[in-house]
Amino acid sequence: MSYEFLKHTADVKFRAKAKSLVKAFVESAEALFETMRGKMQILEQVEKEVSIEGDNLENLLYNFLEEFLFLLDSEDFLVSEIKNLEIDEKNNKLKMVLLGDVAKNYHFTNDVKAVTYNDMRIERGEEVVITGVFDV
Repeated sequence: MSYEFLKHTADVKFRAKAKSLVKAFVESAEALFETMRGKMQILEQVEKEVSIEGDNLENLLYNFLEEFLFLLDSEDFLVSEIKNLEIDEKNNKLKMVLLGDVAKNYHFTNDVKAVTYNDMRIERGEEVVITGVFDV
């Protein structure tokens, strides 16, 4: 696990670290998944190909994380694994394959209402560090 939860007064704040931007995005998603469902294992019954665009890199991250909430709300799809994530930084686009299952088969630990721009940062150095907040 390359993410941690930080103190926040009302919501869930996280920090994800990785050697690459792709891995940092995946770790950010893992923080979201743990916030939603704890450590529960999700079966890989369904596969979806997804493409996402953003206005800039932070907006791409926001849209990436919001996509998981959208799929849950609109298609009752709960993600188990992100595969083949490719990020095109020049054009602020990404594509990925998601594996997961029907959400009604599982119990959730938290109701994540939204991803927020509050404290959202992508910092680059020896590692890529992403900080963000989930509205619960």
